[in-house]
Amino acid sequence: MSDKHYISSIHLDEKSVVRRAAHVEHERKVAVYDLLEDNHFKPEGCGQGPFDLHLSIEENRLVFDIRQEKGEPLNRFTLPLNTFRRIVKDYFMICESYFEAIKTAPPSRIEALDMGRRGLHNEGSDILRDRLEGKVEIDKRTARRLFTLICVLHIKA
Repeated sequence: MSDKHYISSIHLDEKSVVRRAAHVEHERKVAVYDLLEDNHFKPEGCGQGPFDLHLSIEENRLVFDIRQEKGEPLNRFTLPLNTFRRIVKDYFMICESYFEAIKTAPPSRIEALDMGRRGLHNEGSDILRDRLEGKVEIDKRTARRLFTLICVLHIKA
């Protein structure tokens, strides 16, 4: 990452997260790792980073709390969760089918479910990029990884 517009650390509000299935925890770890390895994150009016991002859910809203790497608050904004509800629900449903299919289904069924899963994931990341327009500039890879983390935050008991 040659420029200074990137996330150097990310924190999920763990008090809103329940114990997760092993495959969900794996997806979360991979998303965090990949995000920190390569991302583009340029919040409007915040100057250069690197940035520390805190993601949480409060009162049915997704909270982006952006701080300087040393913890100084820079910007905090929310997005309505209902924006993501349908796509997250559909994504969870197809992921569940996918993880069941890999146990016994033929490769053609697994491939079809995986294509559907990737398509919904792309759609979710496109929605995220649209909703962040004017607030934070992110690239497609960063949006995909953040969408994964938003899905993790949606898991409730």
